[in-house]
Amino acid sequence: MRKPDFENLLLVLNREKPHRPTLFEFSIHSALLQLANPRALESPSELALAWQALGYDFFFLPTGLTFVYGEHHRERTFSLNEGALINSWEDFERYPWPEVGNCDYSALDQVQVPEGMKVLVLGPNGILENVVRLVGYDQLCFMVYDDPELAGAIFGRVAELEYQHYQRCLESPKVGGCLINDDWGSAQGPMLAPAEMRRFVVEPTRRIVELVHQAGRPAFQHSCGNVFDCGLIDDVINVCRFDGRHSYEDNTLPVEEAYDRYHRQLAILGGIDVDYLCRRSPEEIRKRSLAMLERSAAEGSYALGSGNSIPDYVPPRNFLAMIGAATGFSYDF
Repeated sequence: MRKPDFENLLLVLNREKPHRPTLFEFSIHSALLQLANPRALESPSELALAWQALGYDFFFLPTGLTFVYGEHHRERTFSLNEGALINSWEDFERYPWPEVGNCDYSALDQVQVPEGMKVLVLGPNGILENVVRLVGYDQLCFMVYDDPELAGAIFGRVAELEYQHYQRCLESPKVGGCLINDDWGSAQGPMLAPAEMRRFVVEPTRRIVELVHQAGRPAFQHSCGNVFDCGLIDDVINVCRFDGRHSYEDNTLPVEEAYDRYHRQLAILGGIDVDYLCRRSPEEIRKRSLAMLERSAAEGSYALGSGNSIPDYVPPRNFLAMIGAATGFSYDF
């Protein structure tokens, strides 16, 4: 087990060279965390030890704010239209909006953080994701044109609650940075037209990033979707002013190309495509991971990880081959 040192991730997010190859992951399936620490799900402190055993300098700790969603029939995925709760001003007033002051942040307050590590906090889904769940995607597409005042009110209320959530998390010295996790689109493009994205999503996201920066911490984005062809990547960099970005897919923009284009403006996090992690051999995965570390060795601004997350269908040996490229370990859990 290597000693955690959060300074490495800070250097990456500052677009500098870390002291050693550094890992980044947004989400790791519980079964893999339990391989690293069988007690990982028993408490936040045990969760931290699982991430430490895998070689990370941080761990993600979900805490606090939650929204009430309608019922979804869910297996591997779920409908973006099912379970909508807000379709009118009456629904908006009736919805049980949470109060951050009444939410449970005890996990953050009580967790014991291993020496050298920091907690990274994230949102209860993102601004756009929550609005889609509350309104339904098809209905939202009509609403932003037919009733933009109602759409603006819903986006505004969700954004304000998310702002208060991060504000509460930043009160803790255990928090080393904030992930603003919000899927902005698909491989084909953004969920809404760029003009509507800028009006309803980009501006409140900018405000949250500014809050995090004012607290002296880095803010970085996790977002699925092709934001490159439509120009929204410029908003990520120049309007929101994120320190780093996570989520890359080979069928939109491979991480190698993303690094070459953007690493001087934005730290590149992860990027080993999940499909690649599932289908290729451990040897191929290790080779590509080592090549990314070599590509970024001179200038830094990169942390190794998946293009999205580590779900339960990624073979454990493939995940371990990827992280082993950074740590130099041959894991035997």
